[in-house]
Amino acid sequence: MRLSDIVLLLNTLWFVGAFIQFSIAQTNTLKILLPREERSNPIAPTLAASVAFLGGMNLPIGLLSFYLMVARPSFFQPIEAQLALFLFFAGCHFSQFVYNVPVLMRGGRVGVAYWPVLKGPMLRIFVIDAALFAANLAAALLLTLRA
Repeated sequence: MRLSDIVLLLNTLWFVGAFIQFSIAQTNTLKILLPREERSNPIAPTLAASVAFLGGMNLPIGLLSFYLMVARPSFFQPIEAQLALFLFFAGCHFSQFVYNVPVLMRGGRVGVAYWPVLKGPMLRIFVIDAALFAANLAAALLLTLRA
């Protein structure tokens, strides 16, 4: 199995998992984002429903990764196309990682605001998005060395 296949498999698992977490398991996501005492807040159902959009964006990215890994379509054969798509995936992971940095800099949860970046599921999300950003960037850089 090539590095690019491993990275595409990891992308698939991560983005489809994010779809499940945010679009299907919205109440579980709400438990991660809100402290227990705030879950009865009238705005909580709106927050739970709004994270479905995040899941909705992750699903097609995961399916694209899966398609590229399994079908190896002809448009994915040129190194330039692979480079562009691995940079795209790197950007997807980076954008999900980088928006946690200001929350981390504030110290994570502040009262009822924000979420705990350095513990539990949010730490996992933070670290995995950073690692997959690096993996996709590495795959893109290796492609440029081959070119």
